[in-house]
Amino acid sequence: MLSLCYRSWYRTLCTNKAPVCHAAIPCISRAPMYNPVQPISATCSANARVDRDDTYVKYRKSERKEYIRGSSVFSAGAAKTRSYRNKDLLGSKLSAPRSKDGKIALPSEPLSVDGWDKLKLQYERDENFENHVMDQMISKNTNIDIAKSLLSYVAVKNGDVVYKLLLKYLVLCVQQKQTQEIYDVYDIMTVKFDTFDTGAYSLFIKGLSETDRWREAITSLEMLKKAGTPSARNYGECIKGAIEKREDELAWTLYDEMLERQLAPPEDAIQSLFNADQDLQDEAFRTRLFGVLTYFREHQIYPGQPLMKTIKSWFEKSPNETWKGQLTKITDNGHCHSCKEQLESIHLTPEEYDTLKKAVIDSVIKGEDTFRKTTPEELHSFLKFVDSHPPYDIVVDGLNVAYLSRNNPLSTPLLNVVSCLAKTGKRILVLGRKHMLVPSKRWLKEDILHLQECADCFFLDNISLDDPFLLYACLNSGSHCCFITSDLLRDHKACLPSTEIRRLFFKWQRGHQLVLPFYSRGNVHLRPIQTYDTILQNTAGSWHIPYDESWIERASFEVPKTWLCLKKIA
Repeated sequence: MLSLCYRSWYRTLCTNKAPVCHAAIPCISRAPMYNPVQPISATCSANARVDRDDTYVKYRKSERKEYIRGSSVFSAGAAKTRSYRNKDLLGSKLSAPRSKDGKIALPSEPLSVDGWDKLKLQYERDENFENHVMDQMISKNTNIDIAKSLLSYVAVKNGDVVYKLLLKYLVLCVQQKQTQEIYDVYDIMTVKFDTFDTGAYSLFIKGLSETDRWREAITSLEMLKKAGTPSARNYGECIKGAIEKREDELAWTLYDEMLERQLAPPEDAIQSLFNADQDLQDEAFRTRLFGVLTYFREHQIYPGQPLMKTIKSWFEKSPNETWKGQLTKITDNGHCHSCKEQLESIHLTPEEYDTLKKAVIDSVIKGEDTFRKTTPEELHSFLKFVDSHPPYDIVVDGLNVAYLSRNNPLSTPLLNVVSCLAKTGKRILVLGRKHMLVPSKRWLKEDILHLQECADCFFLDNISLDDPFLLYACLNSGSHCCFITSDLLRDHKACLPSTEIRRLFFKWQRGHQLVLPFYSRGNVHLRPIQTYDTILQNTAGSWHIPYDESWIERASFEVPKTWLCLKKIA
């Protein structure tokens, strides 16, 4: 707690009177008495000189996760599985970076001035000693009393604690939820400094939002808006604090403002809204929560497992209705294992398909797509070629398929795959490169000739990228046409003009991309295309919510395989 002498001094300062210099309060003219574990309020003087460094270092903890194999290139965890299979990646693991200045063994208990002086002798660069030690304390989550003793030591030696070191101490306080220390640092810094950097505001928001002084977190958010752009995390912390203090109107105002800034709501903030006290959840409040679920659907957001459980509990506690929730999976033909309902199709409506086709042609083919890499002459020749042929059933990325086998000749696996597909009566277009036409050990002349008998072929310049050509040929052929490549086309998706168009592209991609997981001579083993859309969906009597399992890391182009089925019981 703040000492009486600090309170008296602090009140004097705030009334613009000359501060009283107490023995426990360091100031420029008089060094403080040393107490290694005294409150931070007794270590840092709010009226001492300002020696400020606005650098803010963010600290993040990494945690190891387990991964499981996905059944599709778009299934959650599939990318991580592929990275484990890649021997080059496995062979190039980097060791943790070492500190340029070396490491200092942190003390196990608070030190005196002499103790810190002795430890400082082990460090070659005196000017960075305190910051380096505090960085290590944050990394190791050191006992707060040891950190206090370091600040007391600095105050004795320098007469004050500078901005940068105070900020790092604040990181440790917030990390350990040391509420009283957070209060003290906030009080000191708001008097000593007129403004803060965005990192300090973020720390105050996080540290104060769920305390009795939570409204000062809202104040910090307002100040942060003037200093920079608040993050979704900043809004989320304030929303949690408002809900905990039963200020539901403020919480929803912050939520709306966050969406206006196009920030995705953090899961823990959404969880706090669903967990709000039942007497707050009137009809209007519950309508807002249904609006959150609609937002998830429109933006293809998947709740994590903790939020999914909260949503399940919220439905099952619904007043005047009876809901039963079960964790489930979806069959290959799109039926829920639990309630047997058919989920929405992965295929686009004719209107959606036309919208996507126009956007891809305008943005990727005709637009300034930096990933296109072709010449106007080649592009014109290709468009004329495609338009002069009947629609295709399958478009094949020739090089991608050829490299399924690393053994020479590369032309053989490509020919085997295309010939097997041609036997099914499909019209096929193979996109290749001109170097494939030059006979070599890799590209056998007889293989290429047979390839041209099985399918139409278009050979691009060697420096051209074939993805845009593949997209055009497939979309131009109609909604029935699929394509074969293991490329995920993320660069071209990023070139599309809006979130809605990118969503349509991803949906179309998952419904049309055929993947060859391995090569077997004489057989083509294609992964089946998903028939249903992985998106939150509901009917009058059911909700189906795809969610992320806690132990699986999902890339942005992947979708979860696990679902929550909520069924209304009549």
